[in-house]
Amino acid sequence: MTSIITGDIINSKESSPKNWLEALKSILNHFGKTPSQWEIYRGDSFQLEVTPSEALHACILIKATIKQFKNIDVRLAIGLGTKSFTSKNITESNGEAFINSGECFENLKKTTLAIKSPFTEFDTTINIMLELAQLTINHWTSTSSTLIKTTLEHPNYNQNELAKLLDKTQGNISQGLKRAGLDELNKLLNYYKTQIQNLC
Repeated sequence: MTSIITGDIINSKESSPKNWLEALKSILNHFGKTPSQWEIYRGDSFQLEVTPSEALHACILIKATIKQFKNIDVRLAIGLGTKSFTSKNITESNGEAFINSGECFENLKKTTLAIKSPFTEFDTTINIMLELAQLTINHWTSTSSTLIKTTLEHPNYNQNELAKLLDKTQGNISQGLKRAGLDELNKLLNYYKTQIQNLC
């Protein structure tokens, strides 16, 4: 079982690629090597392969990375399933996970983050939770996004260490994380991970 994330930048023309492209590549590099595990194509679309338990964490990290830049966002579809063909380029590989990711991506209408797996009941529950989470995520400012990105990249840092890293006060960090919904986000990530471990 693997997971394929298909994504594209919303309003990519509103922001110079030199702003967001390097940031996106740096996050994708964190999860694997190009072109076998990730690839950017058509300028603003990409695919990434990660383990199923990492998939949602990767998506939230990509969201936070892209939303640091004004006027742009990112659409993300997670497909879970098997992989039946491996090419040296991820965009040429194939299997259930790729099909699920592609179908999920095609169906992203009012939402910018969803999942499709072989487990219908799991999909229904997690997609409702993702829609609710987006009520907060969609309103992240550049500051909130940077804060969430830094926190996810340094899970062992306390608020004082984050404050030092971002040159802010601990009070600012505390209020910022509350506003960005970090506690609720962590509950969602933990719930997702637990469910995936039970299913896979």
